[in-house]
Amino acid sequence: MPKLKVNDIEVEVEEGLTVLQACEKAGAEIPRFCYHEKLSIAGNCRMCLVEMEKSPKPIASCAMPAAEGMNIKTNTPFVEKARKGVMEFLLANHPLDCPVCDQGGECDLQDQSMFYGVDKSRFKENKRAVPEKHMGPLIKTQMTRCIHCTRCVRFATEVAGVSELGAIGRGEDMQIATYLEQSMQSELSANVIDLCPVGALTSKPYVFEARPWELKKTETVDVMDAVGSNVRVDTYDWEVKRVLPIINEDINEEWISDKTRYACDGLLNQRLDTPFIKYNGKFEKASWSEVFKIIKSKFENSSNDKVCGFVGDLTNMETGYIFKEFFDRTLNNNNYDSRSDNRFLDDSERENYIFNSSINGIEDSDLIFLIGANPRYEATILNARIRKAFVNNNTKVISLNDVGDLTYPYKNLDGQTQTIKTIFEGSEDISKEIISASKPMIIIGESLLKFNSAEYLFNLIKNFLKKNNKFTKDWNPLNILSCDAATVGNFDLGILNREKNLLEELKCNKFEIVFLVGQDNLEFNKKDEFVIYQGSHGDKGAEIADIILPGSAYTEQDGYFTNLEGKIQKAYKASYPPGEAKEDWQILNELAEVMNNRKLFNDKDELESSMFNYLKLQQENRTTKNKEKTNLEFQNEKLNIQLKDYYFSNVIARSSKTMVECNNSKLNIKSTGTEG
Repeated sequence: MPKLKVNDIEVEVEEGLTVLQACEKAGAEIPRFCYHEKLSIAGNCRMCLVEMEKSPKPIASCAMPAAEGMNIKTNTPFVEKARKGVMEFLLANHPLDCPVCDQGGECDLQDQSMFYGVDKSRFKENKRAVPEKHMGPLIKTQMTRCIHCTRCVRFATEVAGVSELGAIGRGEDMQIATYLEQSMQSELSANVIDLCPVGALTSKPYVFEARPWELKKTETVDVMDAVGSNVRVDTYDWEVKRVLPIINEDINEEWISDKTRYACDGLLNQRLDTPFIKYNGKFEKASWSEVFKIIKSKFENSSNDKVCGFVGDLTNMETGYIFKEFFDRTLNNNNYDSRSDNRFLDDSERENYIFNSSINGIEDSDLIFLIGANPRYEATILNARIRKAFVNNNTKVISLNDVGDLTYPYKNLDGQTQTIKTIFEGSEDISKEIISASKPMIIIGESLLKFNSAEYLFNLIKNFLKKNNKFTKDWNPLNILSCDAATVGNFDLGILNREKNLLEELKCNKFEIVFLVGQDNLEFNKKDEFVIYQGSHGDKGAEIADIILPGSAYTEQDGYFTNLEGKIQKAYKASYPPGEAKEDWQILNELAEVMNNRKLFNDKDELESSMFNYLKLQQENRTTKNKEKTNLEFQNEKLNIQLKDYYFSNVIARSSKTMVECNNSKLNIKSTGTEG
């Protein structure tokens, strides 16, 4: 490992690191605009100049590999003069927009010019002006401010996998633009806003909303998919203004999907803020005591086995657990489930429903086989990891179906379940590839689990991997790609019915009372059922309800979520529920008190403690014995991947005006036939 001196401090760095990284290791801060840890090196802003012994000129530290015996100085008058010259050049064409620029207060150029800016310029030419570009409903452009660092171009090409941004023209006429003057067609496109070190690319929905120092910042977890990206929610007067990524190398690195970033305006629209009772087909406002009394009388006048309950896709684990306890202890029945479709689930082992190889493990894999999954739309951040594995390691990707552009090349098969059977019986070339791979990943999507042969195929795949010793101490190749934030947490808590098919009984109208908590995806023809809906938005569940209990969204209550790889993370409260709405666990606790004169839990701490004890016991009591196989017949079927509408996948996204604009933008591009 090379040793070098930085400001007379000796440091030892790994082979291949740059001088800039060596300086940071020695504790010296180096200004930069074009350099970014996750992107390739461009070396075109020259702000990171440092002095190197025996070099007559300053060197660009981001592009110079660290070598043995180097003597680097970062704080000499020579370096300061060089950086001031670069800054003067960068500001030659920069407009004086700081008072009206959305980047003001968190702008790299603003910060660096405080140190290296000069009070007068030697450049006398007229400032150039660049026309604005159209980059869709998310990105606002002010390209006169652009300093040509090319971070956005490198991100689009390398990370997002859409080669739509680039530089056109040369010298003073150079401009960053989309080649066909259309919006960027990537679900990661808005990350260029965070990357832009000046105010050239800013957030269109957030324009002129607030200054950074006016916002309250809360670190929390995203619920738009099952990845569990770490995010920061910025609120102004308890209104969520924006969502930004937090660096977590194990999950989302420092990227988030556009839906995660922009669906937050749905938190303001179609909100339930007071209890409602339906009289003669119309909803009327009511008080909490009123609705609780009606619910109590309905439960008392109905037998327990005629009551069922369903938990939704955005509910936190505390809500799911107290809902389960409410049914177990207050109603003395277990007619509850968290599935809104008849998907196969074997919960005898936790590995049967989580992403076992882990999101980080994608980069270690040498073969990825997608079965009934489209990660680009089901788990955008996870798809970016697969692309990273392909770009860095040339990982081979195979998909059973042709699922369109995944941003990386893959071999697609015919989409028949017979093909899965043949491969995992060991009689195909792909079977040999899986056997010879050191760390294969089989990614099973929810679409496969809804098929008639799901149980047969799941056990066939698992047994094939076990037989060929692919399960090792540090590698589990079996992965289930969940789509919803609450899925794995609900399965961990046992919110599912193993004895009967509740959905079929619901469709046959066998229940008198249906209790929905955040569940908006059930499809059944309501007849005489009394439907209680608890949730945050007036969506599909509220439409069919007889009583509505206004709950809280994910930013309005503390709550735990388990992501698709089985990691428990806490989402923190960033704002308050509107009007008379309450936190979800609190509603169920108070309802139990009305019915039994006793709360289920005295406070939230007791609820959390009880929940974690239950999870621990569940983990200890899981049996690895194979349960009796009931549906092991095979049917050859064409596997169609059933995707939720990406921009309208949950109640918050469906209430978001920005998501509507994104959807319309995509439809416009498809209709004009310019989609790449």
